[in-house]
Amino acid sequence: MLKFKVVKVNAYDYFCAVRRKKKNIVLEKLLVSDYAAEGKSLARVEGKVIFIENVVPGDVVDVRLLKNKKDWAEGVPVFTHSYSADRVQPFCRHFGICGGCQWQMLPYAKQLEYKFRQVEETLKRIGKVALPPSLPIIGAAGTTHYRNKIEYTFGNKRYLTREELGDESQSSEADVAGFHAKGLFDKVVDIQECHLQEAPTNEIRLAVKELAIANGWPFYDIKNHHGFLRTMQVRLCTTGELMVNIMVGENDAEKINRLMEEVAARFPSITTLLYTINTKWNDSLHDLEPVVYSGKGYVVEELRTATDGKSYRFKIGPKSFFQTNTKQAERLYQITNEFAGLTGNETVYDLYCGTGSIGIFVSGGAKKIIGVEMIPAAIEDAKENAALNGITSADFFAGDVADICTPGFFATHGRPDVIITDPPRAGMHEKLVRQILDMAAPTVVYVSCNPATQARDLNLLDEKYAVTMVQPVDMFPHTHHIENVVQLKLKF
Repeated sequence: MLKFKVVKVNAYDYFCAVRRKKKNIVLEKLLVSDYAAEGKSLARVEGKVIFIENVVPGDVVDVRLLKNKKDWAEGVPVFTHSYSADRVQPFCRHFGICGGCQWQMLPYAKQLEYKFRQVEETLKRIGKVALPPSLPIIGAAGTTHYRNKIEYTFGNKRYLTREELGDESQSSEADVAGFHAKGLFDKVVDIQECHLQEAPTNEIRLAVKELAIANGWPFYDIKNHHGFLRTMQVRLCTTGELMVNIMVGENDAEKINRLMEEVAARFPSITTLLYTINTKWNDSLHDLEPVVYSGKGYVVEELRTATDGKSYRFKIGPKSFFQTNTKQAERLYQITNEFAGLTGNETVYDLYCGTGSIGIFVSGGAKKIIGVEMIPAAIEDAKENAALNGITSADFFAGDVADICTPGFFATHGRPDVIITDPPRAGMHEKLVRQILDMAAPTVVYVSCNPATQARDLNLLDEKYAVTMVQPVDMFPHTHHIENVVQLKLKF
């Protein structure tokens, strides 16, 4: 066990310590003064900014520095002298351990306030473009049990809390089911009750865990790469359809059949039960083939428009991407539809279209939908979803936008009147930004799960486009994540 000497200092001694380059510095009694971003808050010491995790404005804490630069530092709290008056009691017994819902100690209204500020400040600081006033953030009506998809991990190493590490009676050698511990690839937080998804998700996880222990089936050793029970994906739709896919690390037909029989018998509400044999060193599912044990092999989810109440249905398989908060996805797509301003005469290009959910959702107001996505399997899902909804005015293409959107393509399919782009957290590739500038559609709607990369892209789009509307949408209560929808109009 590593041993080190902690140096506790006040503000004056701190700067002396910096000059002497002392390590293991703990700053005492810092007042956390403001929210920063990405779940961190900040304090100031003689003008220097200290970014701190796991605190909220109003806390007074001692902070151990992890990074120490000239103008800023990062640290973690090691002792709390007093708590912010804004704090509330977390509702989950695993809060602060599993790391999944970092903001349960804040009232939801305060969470929304900080997220709204994050969007505004990030767009201004990084985007450096003219902005209209942001519309009020759209919060979630339900702040628990909102996820339609959860992935659990089974492992043979239990994460120990700081208190448990000092207790010789506690051992990390245990079969557990839950979530990966933050920053520790081989430790799993044993979860008794998770509040992210409706029943019977907790019951299924615990039943599988108990069944494996009773039969002596080994839980997966993430470090040494052996064991039977690995991970489990649960997808619960608003339609009532329930899909469970259990990943195993051994191709053992007897164990698999026994597991499937028991789960199917105990949980008749499961409409599709699958298993996936994974003997790789990673948990990625994209290059594996799930096997259907019972049911049709997929579930169907619905999204409803706000205007006419029309429902669109989406086929979701074990490897499909779909927004994980169905109710807020409806609001996100409704805003996207409103920002697109469709009259029935427009050709809409849906970039990063994935399984086609946005394009299909707005198709009722468009003349034609053109979806483009790099992943061929997602495009096949998009085509199936269009057929499922009887949509004949949508075409989907697999490949790079720059390769697909050529003069010949425009001559065949028409130039876009509206572009909708919904990139991953990394934002759009600069080549795609240039392609959007070249296409010069009158309206662009940019849906983002990362305001920082969105702001970077808005700065590039400013060459031809003006930001005309900004709408933050909270998809993940009790976390620092925030979605943002921006409408852009061609300047000339």
